[in-house]
Amino acid sequence: MRQMARRGFVAGAAGVVAGVVSTITTAGDAVAVPSRQAGSGLTGAAPRERGHHVARRELRGMWVATVANVDWPSAPGLTAAAQKAELIAYLDEAVDRRLNTVILQVRPTADALWPSPYEPWAQYLTGVQGKDPGWDPLGTAVREAHRRGLELHAWFNPYRVANHTDPSRLVATHPARLHPDWVLPYGGKLYYNPGIPEVRRFVQDAMLDAVRRYDIDAVHWDDYFYPYPVAGQVFDDDATYAKYGAGFPDKAAWRRDNTDKLVRETAERIKKIKKNVQFGISPFGVWRNASTDPLGSATKAGVQTYDDLYADTRGWVRKGWIDYICPQIYWNIGFAAADYAKLLPWWDAVVRGTGVDLFVGEALYKAGDPAQPAAWQNPAELSRHLDFAAAYDQVRGHVYFSGTNVVTDRIGAMDRVVADHYRNRVRPPR
Repeated sequence: MRQMARRGFVAGAAGVVAGVVSTITTAGDAVAVPSRQAGSGLTGAAPRERGHHVARRELRGMWVATVANVDWPSAPGLTAAAQKAELIAYLDEAVDRRLNTVILQVRPTADALWPSPYEPWAQYLTGVQGKDPGWDPLGTAVREAHRRGLELHAWFNPYRVANHTDPSRLVATHPARLHPDWVLPYGGKLYYNPGIPEVRRFVQDAMLDAVRRYDIDAVHWDDYFYPYPVAGQVFDDDATYAKYGAGFPDKAAWRRDNTDKLVRETAERIKKIKKNVQFGISPFGVWRNASTDPLGSATKAGVQTYDDLYADTRGWVRKGWIDYICPQIYWNIGFAAADYAKLLPWWDAVVRGTGVDLFVGEALYKAGDPAQPAAWQNPAELSRHLDFAAAYDQVRGHVYFSGTNVVTDRIGAMDRVVADHYRNRVRPPR
């Protein structure tokens, strides 16, 4: 396992917190005075007193990535008991940090962290794609998260098939091998072709299997739709465009429509299965630069989701197709090309009046990284983000990337956020 020494991370993994749900303050409850309950990692609620600040429901989340064993499991091939202990340790860490949501990646590369009838077991569990790990990670995650008063958002990647371009390395029964015409290589990876209607239906079926079978709180997507541009390479969907692109002014418009269909259809199907399951998307933080579109943000980003990923993230919000948007505003306050202090107000204005919740994706992984700008060497940078966001009433929470960084907390940036802003636990907005 990676070095995770803070608070005896693994050693305390097996303990289950009793009575967690009853100790979480709800909207309108007084802020708790920190007083550690024995063994719980929670703060005890103080009696209501005149002048106490009123707690507001907000989402406090962390992503736990499974692709390439970024966060969990720490390595492929661990025993089922070790995998489970590590997973529970992340949930306990969330409780200890007074978070209320864990966003767990359960379909990283057209595979599954549950016994799916559609796709093979993820290789990141056992080291062998398709090999049963001997337990049900998603089912366990949902059950143990709820026992701790946490929401569990199941994080899916719709189109990424593999982090290589060799279909023969996939298990023989993989849908990408059974339907080789569904797959395109690009940028050293394999992707399902979003322009094929059968692909769009299949990836929905594969993801929605988890909605039917588990009591997840949300379906969550990140920023991967059409792949990020790679210089000198072409995503070769010309034949697909020729077959399905009639009536569109150009390929870009057709590609955006394909992504729109995936979002709209998935949203509709989720609500038909379980009305209470939310649908949230965490895109790259820039929809379009104002120099490209007057409706865009005052940024000079090299990537624009509308133009480069064919993802009309602003449109999905304005049309009310999703329950929440969590833009990855992964830049510091004052960063010239994409200033946190300019992007957050832009997103606040986008969601206003739509009923779509705005959560902000925070780049905890940059804190203390010597390769990052000077602002990220200051442990207070992320806390400053929350101070700034507090002035914008559409912001309903923050999510931190990623679990390993929450645990190791290289320069104490997460400690600072918790001390300054998370003195008590609260429920997510609903």
